[in-house]
Amino acid sequence: MLASALRRDISFGVLRPDEKLKIEALRQRYGGSNHSMRETLRMLDSEGLVEATAQRGFRVTSATEDDLKDVMRVRIEIEKTGLAWAMEQRNVHWEGRIMAAHHALKKAEEVVAIEADDLSALEWDEASRAFYASLLEASNSSRLIDLQQKFFDQSRRYRLALLREGKLNFAARAQRQKKLLECILAGDIETALLTLEAEIEAEIKGEQ
Repeated sequence: MLASALRRDISFGVLRPDEKLKIEALRQRYGGSNHSMRETLRMLDSEGLVEATAQRGFRVTSATEDDLKDVMRVRIEIEKTGLAWAMEQRNVHWEGRIMAAHHALKKAEEVVAIEADDLSALEWDEASRAFYASLLEASNSSRLIDLQQKFFDQSRRYRLALLREGKLNFAARAQRQKKLLECILAGDIETALLTLEAEIEAEIKGEQ
């Protein structure tokens, strides 16, 4: 799928921030028609990964410190709200899905912490996506879930950049994720939300 390929390459820095995206060059690289490529770019524009230019073209969205902070703040608000709603309506099936997603993420992090090649990085990123998405599943808000996915995708390139640069503390991440799971299972909403906020901050900005 064109959108998936472009998302991946934006996230991994193959298509760099502020890079102009020319339809014909993208077609030669990724395939598809002029129409399908333009529609793909419009889709990524709506997701905040690319943006239209005054010349009626497209470019990769800038990756500035201000953008990073903005994405992080929005993710924190959306995901804390979604988790709070989900915990208020919790059930054993939801808890089971979170436990499964946490287990998958733990295994993926164990692999990527040793050798962060492209394959393990992608598998780890997908496991991260699944874990964070599972936290909101019981919120019963499809709009909130859609927003979470959108801003999670926008944070992806920052997360993968930290991975490439060796700035992720996987031991600290494992502790926070374990604590988050324990708080959710115990019904401790306040501590769960504080732990989730700390984890999102560290995931996007690295350990301070």
